[in-house]
Amino acid sequence: MSGPRVVLIGPMGAGKSTVGALLADRLGVTLRDTDADIASAAGKSVQDIFVDEGEAYFRAVEAAAVAAALAEYDGVVSLGGGSVLADQTQVLLKEQTVVYLRVGVADAVKRVGLGSGRPMLLGNVRGRIKTLLEERAPIYESVATLVVDTDARSADDVATELATALTTLNTTE
Repeated sequence: MSGPRVVLIGPMGAGKSTVGALLADRLGVTLRDTDADIASAAGKSVQDIFVDEGEAYFRAVEAAAVAAALAEYDGVVSLGGGSVLADQTQVLLKEQTVVYLRVGVADAVKRVGLGSGRPMLLGNVRGRIKTLLEERAPIYESVATLVVDTDARSADDVATELATALTTLNTTE
């Protein structure tokens, strides 16, 4: 097996899970979400892992989950927003077809919601999202094969664009 068809990265609210499911359907494969893998293995939510064990523990578990998904899975893989922070994940992503779903602060806040149970958003949600976007955007861009803007677009529209782009990529490689 040569790894996933495509890996979706981006911040919370970019549409990785929603676009990922639609894209997987169009490509005739399934979606694997590393945050769901982590929650399933731990028997509790990512938010609870953050609270109970701390971010450092979560990031270590996340890096292992990402490595496993990239090694074992051949469909669409959706990574947690912060997973690209790990050096070993960045190295592994260089070997993959990676799509960065880019989103602006306003759209991310609308999609995530101000009262969300996201562990990285405690406090000022809009301010935290803005900071996370600014900190992580250069990393997302550095590992991405393709960058797709999702602002003011439906998940269906983004998935259709990606399916077409991936078909083109695969025929030119």
